[in-house]
Amino acid sequence: MGEQWRAQFDAEVSFANGGGLRTEGFRLDIPGRDIGDEDLAALFVRHLGLLMVAEVRISAKSIIEEAHKGGRGVAVGQPAPGRRLVELSHVISDGMITLPGWPGPRITDWLTFAASRERYAAGTEFHVARIDLIANTGTYVDTPAHRWAGRDDLTGVPLDRLADLPGVVVRVPAGTRAVDRLMLAPYEVSGRAVLLHTGWDVHFGTERYGAPEAPYLTGDAAQALVDAGAALVGIDSINIDDMSPAAGGLRPAHSTLLAADVPIVEHLTGLDALPPTGFRFTATPPMVAGMGTFPVRAFAVVNP
Repeated sequence: MGEQWRAQFDAEVSFANGGGLRTEGFRLDIPGRDIGDEDLAALFVRHLGLLMVAEVRISAKSIIEEAHKGGRGVAVGQPAPGRRLVELSHVISDGMITLPGWPGPRITDWLTFAASRERYAAGTEFHVARIDLIANTGTYVDTPAHRWAGRDDLTGVPLDRLADLPGVVVRVPAGTRAVDRLMLAPYEVSGRAVLLHTGWDVHFGTERYGAPEAPYLTGDAAQALVDAGAALVGIDSINIDDMSPAAGGLRPAHSTLLAADVPIVEHLTGLDALPPTGFRFTATPPMVAGMGTFPVRAFAVVNP
């Protein structure tokens, strides 16, 4: 058996919804002797299953070589009873606005019931509609080709990255803008669709939806999700990245996730109806060659 290490430290925790917690001489199994304060703080938050953590300050840290005592499994949440389907998509309607300043869809008739009568037998008629829209309309998925030239488009992303994924919901405290690494630390994300529930979807279709204070995922948190093996990341905000002028047009979350072939679903809604875990998530677009984004019917199956 190789070397096994534990960290002993003091920790002062501040919570995003108020209050705090202080520990002294806390001991925690660590993967190796060289661990920074940020990594130790994330491990500490995950071990205790702490939610809505704003900051962890580590002090009096020492590293001890000793046999691991084993970690405590943390149940983040329990599934709701009974199997049900939960709609997580916005309705696409004629002229609706998804991104302020971007064109809305135009939905028209290509073949009306009346016009179809001359094509078919008496009493038989059909309606065929036509839609003209940009790909970033309603609830949609971003594939690697949206950010990186030559990468997989809608036809190249496998179904196992878009359909029937085990899901986990990260509840973001009201008023929080940046969803950072510490906020994600308590959650098991490997192989899962990680859905960020910010509540910002209540502003969808209004000018406020595109306001600079819209919640987003930090680049560091995106890298943490990639490192932990997240299969897909979704958010109920206008963008997974910071769109405020202060961001300077940088898109670190998009860049990091899509470089790692992790699809992104933006403009989700209805995440408040989901339990923290115990559901399967699907957001599948049609297989359109040459397109990196497209609207999806996103939904969850909540299992008993």
